[in-house]
Amino acid sequence: MLSLTDVQAAAERLKGVAHRTPVLTSRTLDERVGAQVFLKAENFQRIGAFKFRGAYNAISRLSPEQLAAGVAAYSSGNHAQAVALAARLAGTSVVNLMPEDSPPTKLAATRGYGAEVVTYDRYTQDRTALAQELATERGRTLIPPYDHEDVMAGQGTVALELIEEVGHLGALIVPVGGGGLMAGCATAATMLSPGIRMIGVEPAAGDDHARSLAAGERVEIAIPRTIADGQAISTPGELTFAVNQRLVESFELVSDAEILEAMVFAFERLKIVLEPSGASALAALLAGRIHGMPERVGVVLSGGNVGLERFQELLGTS
Repeated sequence: MLSLTDVQAAAERLKGVAHRTPVLTSRTLDERVGAQVFLKAENFQRIGAFKFRGAYNAISRLSPEQLAAGVAAYSSGNHAQAVALAARLAGTSVVNLMPEDSPPTKLAATRGYGAEVVTYDRYTQDRTALAQELATERGRTLIPPYDHEDVMAGQGTVALELIEEVGHLGALIVPVGGGGLMAGCATAATMLSPGIRMIGVEPAAGDDHARSLAAGERVEIAIPRTIADGQAISTPGELTFAVNQRLVESFELVSDAEILEAMVFAFERLKIVLEPSGASALAALLAGRIHGMPERVGVVLSGGNVGLERFQELLGTS
């Protein structure tokens, strides 16, 4: 089972490689929600999202033989970029399986880091099976986007850094796709900040975690159609759900319209750009989804990988 020690060990491996991202505050936001809010800005992480932490931690633990054979990954974009950069830093090669409708900026960035990209149809094909087949055929080590303890431990350094910097928090609000970021953060935060409420956020169209928590077991839904491409997942990860079922209080839902409002707030008030998935936790806060608001709240802004054209399109200004 994932432990705080695993997260702390990941932090040591990431030291000097990953960015220690800033914690942002806003008096306007505090007044609006009635709490002191600390925003962990992972849009300033390498490759523009938290995913670099887990990818690098996992690849840094591979043997020389595994590195020589290369790695494989599957992702809608951010994990693909993260693995591509981490592989380059480790001196190995990578092939990434990505949806054919991935944002063009994410496809271009992944190739730009030197990765080979193989595309598939996310709505009709099983990406996990395809990726495993691809890795096996080519003799590569598969680095999944969330269901991997080293990946989860790397993502947990987000909460580790945040609590080290700001101290005890009453709640930590985290965007959820496959659940790796939440599993890592919950593992660290519940040990470092006793009594903290862990609250996940997912798009309303993709409520697989909320349904799974209510059912007491992993529930599978149709691939959701949402602007939050990084959270368009059909079922929680097996390893991640085992952690999150134990440590997470609730999974709140936000609409695409509320995510857009949060992106606008971040742009106008915080002076930062967030991709839809990266804004979902902030959206839940702004939309009043968090009940019994504690005095001190952490929010993970998980990424900012959205191109100018897509940003304008989403905000209706193109």
